[in-house]
Amino acid sequence: MSAQPVLLLAPEDNVLIAVLDLPAGRHVADGGREIVLRQAVPLGHKLARQSIPAGAKIIKYGASIGSATRDITEGDWVHLHNLASDYLATPTQSAREHPE
Repeated sequence: MSAQPVLLLAPEDNVLIAVLDLPAGRHVADGGREIVLRQAVPLGHKLARQSIPAGAKIIKYGASIGSATRDITEGDWVHLHNLASDYLATPTQSAREHPE
């Protein structure tokens, strides 16, 4: 039996973690359902477990790690292009919002 290509860290998470480089179009299992990757997802990166509307929190380890900066569709790669971190300034946030 081969290892699962994704990891769910906490049941309330809305993202899965790639445990290897995953190509676009790959089908991955999430419980009893299947998710099709809409983009390639690099090792260690996040993919949307469900659709996430713009402004909604991204949940990983059962805690918010940031907010969606645009609508994210199930199977999308979740990274800096569609996520504003709760912890680090990103190109869309000023340093003033996150003082050092």
